Parts: sequence; C-alpha cells; structure tokens
Amino acid sequence: MQDEEIILEIQRTSTRIKTMDDLDKIVQAVGDREIVLLGEASHGTSEFYTLRAEITKRLIQEKGFSFIAVEGDWPSCFTLNRYIKHKADAPSNAREALKDFNRWPTWMWANEEVVDLTQWLHEYNKNKKDKDQIGFYGIDVYSLWESMEEIIRHLTEIDSPDLAIAQKAFECFEPHGREPQAYGVSASFLSEGCEEEGVNLLLTLQEKRKASGSQDELSLNDEINALVAVNAERYYQSMVRGGPDSWNIRDRHMVEALSRIKAFHGPHAKAIVWEHNTHIGDARATDMAADGMVNVGQLVREKFGQEQVYAVGFGTYQGTVIASDKWGGDIEVMKVPQAISGSWEALLHQAGDHDKVIIFDEESKVLHQPLGHRAIGVVYHPHYERGNYVPSILPSRYDAFIYVDQSRALKPLKLPVMYY
Repeated sequence: MQDEEIILEIQRTSTRIKTMDDLDKIVQAVGDREIVLLGEASHGTSEFYTLRAEITKRLIQEKGFSFIAVEGDWPSCFTLNRYIKHKADAPSNAREALKDFNRWPTWMWANEEVVDLTQWLHEYNKNKKDKDQIGFYGIDVYSLWESMEEIIRHLTEIDSPDLAIAQKAFECFEPHGREPQAYGVSASFLSEGCEEEGVNLLLTLQEKRKASGSQDELSLNDEINALVAVNAERYYQSMVRGGPDSWNIRDRHMVEALSRIKAFHGPHAKAIVWEHNTHIGDARATDMAADGMVNVGQLVREKFGQEQVYAVGFGTYQGTVIASDKWGGDIEVMKVPQAISGSWEALLHQAGDHDKVIIFDEESKVLHQPLGHRAIGVVYHPHYERGNYVPSILPSRYDAFIYVDQSRALKPLKLPVMYY
C-alpha cells in the first residue's frame, strides 16, 4: 500500500522531461538562492552531465551565477578556468584545456560532455570584463603534490619572498615519493607529519592576499593550493587510521574551498556546485549521520542557511555507465541493471517509464520515507547491486530530483593515465 501511495504522489508532483525547456521548473525554484548543488548518481553517466550543463547555463544567463565548483583537483581545473577566461598563457582549445585531467579517474572531467560545456563557457566569457567572467574551480583535496608544485612555480615566477616557506613545506612532503599512504603511515604512526609547515604556508599566503586586497586570481590560486596541502595532509593521516574522519575532512575541505572562492568573488556571489549525490545530498537524511559522517550538502545548509541553498539530486533506473571494477583499473562501459524493488529508482520507474523532474514541497508527506537510493562510484560492481543503495528520505536530502529512466555512459577523451 505504501508503494502505491508513493507512486501516485510521484505522478502528481512530477513533470515529464521531453525537452531541455522542461528544466524551467528547476531554474524557477532556485529563486534568489546563492548556492545551487547539482548532483549525480554516478561519475560516468552522460545524461547527468548534459542535464547539469543545461541547468548551469540557464543559471548563469538568467540568475547571474558567478562560478562553477566541482569535485575535481584545483590545479587541473584552474588550467580549464584560464582557458575559458581567455588568459594569454591558456591552452589553445577546449580539448587541450582538459589534458591536465590525467590522474585516474580521468573520465570524470576529461569527457566529451565537459568539452561541450567548456566551449560554451569560453564563448560566454568572450569580450566580458574580468569581474563578469564565469570561473571554473576544483574543490577536492587530492592534489597535494601538484598543488605544492603550482605554488612554488608561481612564487618563483614573481620572485616572492615567501618562496622559501613554500620550499620548506614541499621538502617535508617530498621524501614520501608522492605516495599518500606512505605519507599517512609516517605522519600517523611515526610522528613525521608536515602539518606545521603546511599551515604556516597557508597562513602566510592568506594574510598576504588579505593585506594587499588583491583581486588577482593567481593569489587565490596560491591560497587554495596551500589549503589543499594542509587538508590533504590531514586527510591522508586520517585515511590510514580508518573511520569517518577522512570522509569528513574531505567534505569540510570542499566547503572551506567553496567559501573562500565565493568570498573572493564578492559577498553575494552565486555558486554552482557539481558533485556526486553522496556529497551534495544532505547527510542527515541518510544513514550517513548515524555513522558520524557529514557532507557538503549538510555543511553548506548549516553555514549559509537553508534559504540560500538549493540541492538537486539525480538518479536512473537502468542503462550503462563508465566505471572500473577496481581502483586504478581499466575503464569500462558497464551495464547498470534495473533498480531493485522498493527503491526510489524502481518506484520512479513504476510511476512512468520516462524522464521526470520532481520539485519537493511540504505537502509531499507521503514521500518522506527512508528508501534505498542508488549510488555508483568510479569503482562499481553491478553484481553487488544491493550494496549500492543508501537509505534516503528524498525530500529532506534534496530540494528537487531529476530522474533518467534509461541512461547512457558518458564519452571519455582518450588521455594517458597517471597512477600515484
């Protein structure tokens, strides 16, 4: 009986997606909010990228959004950022701009769907003043060594007196041979960490930018790279100890990076965030909370206020996806099987085997049920399907939900893969 009521409520509240114009409801519902979180149920589904891109374009054009922040490394995203902003030293075209995404899993950003968005952003920024150009930034925590190298490269170029501080921090990390686990073990169990050096560098660069009042994006580049070094150091230490700390450090870092970028763009700058559902959907509406885990969706609502944040989740019933069966393994087009009975995806399918969007409202009480909601990572095992579902109260986890009935794998660019 419960399933039947949920299906009827989905039919009542959902709108069929026939064309991109049917995304109007999402854009309108955003209103004057300053942060829009756009999720995905996998890192390898074409429709999730193309639908997010269309919503993003509309938010930029109609709502005055300032930048896009993604679940990606700061250095490689900053290369793309400089291309879309027509900087003199930028790559010559969109595909060249994506070549810095050479760390596994490369396909997350080095794909044809992102090429299309990159070209659109490049054209949109053409002939606009610097302050009016749209930015593209990575807010993840994994690029410790690349971020340190970027700081040293820039401080060397400008002959900065802070170069010695940066070199001291880099020299502390360097003996670990770019092996995060080796560093984590050394820092956690042998008291050979580099937190003090990283924090000293971050504070130095942060204070210098504040004191100068600089609006030069290269100063922001140094500051965020230093922030990555500090929080990556903490992340790798916690990773070897186990427990929820590493997850929480990573998501807190992403919110801190987002906050600094937003402040750089002005007190009321508007941000669009692209991340997996597990990051942007409020953790308090899932079983993550019981495990002591927080996430971006929860933290930004707490920091900026519920009324300033709009979160959109995504899901699919079946199709194909780009993923791998092990970390660092060969990428594959994998089959996404039909959603398990009683899950949100299965009920959405039963409510109509077509794409749809739901705007949640206070009246949708019947949808406030903790049901399974599929999450596919870069490592995916379809034959362990039941382990891929997160119990979720959908209207509490998101403000809206986009459902794709039959989804397709995205189209990765062919790039060399670096493993470290």
